[in-house]
Amino acid sequence: MCSLMTMLGYGEEIRRRRTDKYRDTDMVINSAQSLFTVNTAGSKAEGLTCPLESDVDCLFVLNDVLCVESGTSLRTVQDDKYLLRIDMRAPPGYCKLLQERETQTMGSYLVQESLCDNGYGEKNLSSALWINLWINFFKWFSLPLLWNNSIVNCEIAGPSIPDIRGGKVHNDKVFGLRCHCNSILQRWAARPRHWPSKDIIAKVVSLGAYVTPVGSKESEYKHMEWRICFNTGEAELVNNLTDTHAKVYVILRMILKEIIKPENKEITSFVLKNIVLWQAEKTPRTEFRAGRFFHWLHDGLKELKTAIENRHFRYYMIPERNLMAACGLDDALQSKWVADITDMMEEGHKVILRLEKIRKAIVASPEPMLWFSKNKIELEMLELELFTRVRQCKTLTDYNIFTNAIRRRKFEIVREVKVRMTLEGGSSHDELNALLDVECWLDLQDLWFRLLE
Repeated sequence: MCSLMTMLGYGEEIRRRRTDKYRDTDMVINSAQSLFTVNTAGSKAEGLTCPLESDVDCLFVLNDVLCVESGTSLRTVQDDKYLLRIDMRAPPGYCKLLQERETQTMGSYLVQESLCDNGYGEKNLSSALWINLWINFFKWFSLPLLWNNSIVNCEIAGPSIPDIRGGKVHNDKVFGLRCHCNSILQRWAARPRHWPSKDIIAKVVSLGAYVTPVGSKESEYKHMEWRICFNTGEAELVNNLTDTHAKVYVILRMILKEIIKPENKEITSFVLKNIVLWQAEKTPRTEFRAGRFFHWLHDGLKELKTAIENRHFRYYMIPERNLMAACGLDDALQSKWVADITDMMEEGHKVILRLEKIRKAIVASPEPMLWFSKNKIELEMLELELFTRVRQCKTLTDYNIFTNAIRRRKFEIVREVKVRMTLEGGSSHDELNALLDVECWLDLQDLWFRLLE
């Protein structure tokens, strides 16, 4: 099973190459401007998905604004930082932000647009006003692209501002703030555990935390609350899972998307990530070997079933926060999903045959499968390289030379794949000649998008 998933593009090497490319892209973007630090987040930062296989999640963090815990000495913080004090009088995993120190910076102007009086002589930063600020900004900023349908803005989802670009690329943008909450990270670091190692624990602590503009769904004051999160730290943890365990996570994500199919995010892949992280912490690393793949998949399904039954699952970084709180899961859906997962657990190894991509790979011949996989991975790497390197071109000539070379090779790969598909499908000589003479570019372009999914 693990070898098959490597051929499908979920092996350790390709995951590392993906994470490196997205990290390089972030560095190029961040070197070109100083207002934000941009962090690719979610499955892209974890190297788990192809470019069009899932949304591209990006966290934009204002550089000149900082949130600090109560009791922090202001003398230890740079004078040019606009400071907000963290008020933990909120549901677990959430906080409120109070104005602590003003500065005259671009970031401070943006923050002040979202401040409101809390009735006790203090100014709170409203998460609702903050996200509305960015919604309005993007409506103005992307107006020329909206006119020609290059960008389609979507309904707000939690803290993110989603859009679809070119009809294919789904983006989720989150505008957050850097948060110094060492007490939470130290409690996490001090837990007895089998995993991760001490150096990875230290790195996760050093990466710190963020707050994003969404409150607890159950709270009366959700419009004033912010969620505490650890995007970069969690990506580091997922990148340090064993190869087998990372593949268990990928299959659980496929099961959620293709079999359970939640329509209103009653269950999300974030819950699955937390299931996998808890598994890793509680279990010796040597237990996650290829021969026990289905054991851990079964265990993950059991944990998911329990979470649905109880409407409760603990957040890995802040166990007091319930990831299933107010998730919108009604009794009928709860019963259906519990029954569905029970059936999957009883099927054992055969459960993977429910997944179209896995089922097709199992019945495919090994040689064509390897050839197709090699070309698919090369195409993906070219796409990521293009995305990164075009931002580094200093002249139009450099840009044209580089992009033309990449696009030429991408076209060659897609045409080679289409020709082989045509030959093996028994198509006519006329169809094959059309492909070789590049008369059906739209057909090839459609195949290119499919290869990146």
